[in-house]
Amino acid sequence: MSELVYHTLEPVFDRQSRVLILGSIPSPKSREAGFYYSHPQNRFWRVMAALLNEEVPVSPEEKRALVLRHRIALWDVLASCQIRGADDSSIRQPVANDVAALLKECPIRQVFATGKTAGRLYEKYCQPAAGMPAVVLPSTSPANCRVSLEELIQAYAVILRWL
Repeated sequence: MSELVYHTLEPVFDRQSRVLILGSIPSPKSREAGFYYSHPQNRFWRVMAALLNEEVPVSPEEKRALVLRHRIALWDVLASCQIRGADDSSIRQPVANDVAALLKECPIRQVFATGKTAGRLYEKYCQPAAGMPAVVLPSTSPANCRVSLEELIQAYAVILRWL
């Protein structure tokens, strides 16, 4: 059964942010925890910690500090949608966040999307106004188990040159 979900997390960014990483919409676990990529099996924070030579952050405050310290902004493509749980393939009636407005707030050099769905939604709903294409990276979601942690780290390493 799908439900109408509203994005309740504020974007994470500051005036130093150089890279914007966009997911599709927060999962139920992330909405419950109040921060991005909070499902215990999501590998996003392990990937970021490995790339940035940092300890894996645990609390929302540690996660926020990690990305901001490295000039990374986080947000999601969608402000709302109909979705079944965390199943991106079930997204219907998407309404986009105003990514173009965020790009005016900080000197973002490159936009990245975590997964094909986020990339497709960004291209359709945000890129025309944002004027910047997104590089699509593999999803760090537990549903994308065919991609190993090492492969994710290698794929996400492209972010480093934009920082």
